[in-house]
Amino acid sequence: MKWKKLGLVYAADGKTDWTYSHAFMPTPIILNKRTIRVYVAFWDNQNIGRLGFVDVDSENPLKVKKISSKPVFDIGEPGTFDDNGVTPMTLLQIGNDFYLYYTGWQLGNRVRYFMLTGCAKSDNNGTTFTRVKKTPILERSDEELFFRAASHVKYHQERYKMWYIGGNSWIEVNGKIVPTYNMRYLESKDGINWGSEGRVCLNLSSPNEYGFGRPYVIIEDNIYKMWYSIRYKDRGYRLGYAESNDGLNWIRKDNEVGIDVSESGWDSEMICYCSIIDVAGRRYMFYNGNNYGETGFGVAVFEE
Repeated sequence: MKWKKLGLVYAADGKTDWTYSHAFMPTPIILNKRTIRVYVAFWDNQNIGRLGFVDVDSENPLKVKKISSKPVFDIGEPGTFDDNGVTPMTLLQIGNDFYLYYTGWQLGNRVRYFMLTGCAKSDNNGTTFTRVKKTPILERSDEELFFRAASHVKYHQERYKMWYIGGNSWIEVNGKIVPTYNMRYLESKDGINWGSEGRVCLNLSSPNEYGFGRPYVIIEDNIYKMWYSIRYKDRGYRLGYAESNDGLNWIRKDNEVGIDVSESGWDSEMICYCSIIDVAGRRYMFYNGNNYGETGFGVAVFEE
């Protein structure tokens, strides 16, 4: 496959306290025939993320039509699992409602932080979201003590299916203590209640890799296709790609992903956290660049 980069779409302008930097983890939905709404986490000056959106033209996604003036989803109450930031991961439309699966961030004392999955709902076309519950829908378990997050959810074959990162270990990379984890899989009848431990569905393949980030799955011609981010010890994030016949057993085909860092500019050091959407006869990829989205998010289009 091959992706043609169209360019940078949007980076935070710092004009408000809650949009001091970043446009993190772009998560799109089709708002109408002419508009794609891309939800992102904007960071304040304490690196705490709150959800806003950037509306772009479906035929020219470099054309920004509207930017949210205030958060559509805020951090949780003090002491809750998402009191230090919320990050969008998946948006599902079920009837007239939108369901948001998100990562909640909580700072630790003897470990740096925890990342767990929450769920919120919107009944006003994605203008604002309210929590389905104040506690995580993926709570900590013995084998997934610190991380059950970056969840991508699809409703398929009368089941909710989730791919996410899970783990309970920290390692030192280049003098910094960082989390390490692999990709896991769960199913649910209602999209809210899930098992306490997922099955490992994608593993690290070399000593140079120490984690995955943000899976995004589409199902096409009865084949599951997953894009994800790979954390390397000797460089920044890169994108990977895998295929599966059942959503559980995956074959990595990273050399077929068809997109990499640029020679210079906003995505020259890192490319990560992509999402895929089909609209107006085109397939777009929205993704982050350098320093985990500090330089904003861009878009590429799939070329046959």
